[in-house]
Amino acid sequence: QVQLVESGGGLVQPGGSLRLSCAASGIIFSFYTMGWYRQAPGKQPELVATINNGGRTNVGDSVKGRFTISRDNAKNTVLLQMNSLKPEDTAVYYCNADGPASLADYWGQGTQVTVSS
Repeated sequence: QVQLVESGGGLVQPGGSLRLSCAASGIIFSFYTMGWYRQAPGKQPELVATINNGGRTNVGDSVKGRFTISRDNAKNTVLLQMNSLKPEDTAVYYCNADGPASLADYWGQGTQVTVSS
């Protein structure tokens, strides 16, 4: 079975930091582009960042300079380091595994990040 298991979400104050982790199993991890997406109440889903199997990253404009995506292929894990958090970063964050065109894509269960005083 395929699983994407997230950890690291929670409540933080504005200006704080948080690190999200997504551990994948049941896939050949190195074949997949990994990514993070988020959705806030009343808003459309939004790309946060992606990282392909060569390590190339794509980061959304709203988080560029504050968030960093990385992957550890030895641990089948993708990380999202979130710094200088703002209240508008509050959302449910989802881990995504995007495979080659002929393969299925997978999503994690989502984890809540709340930035508030």
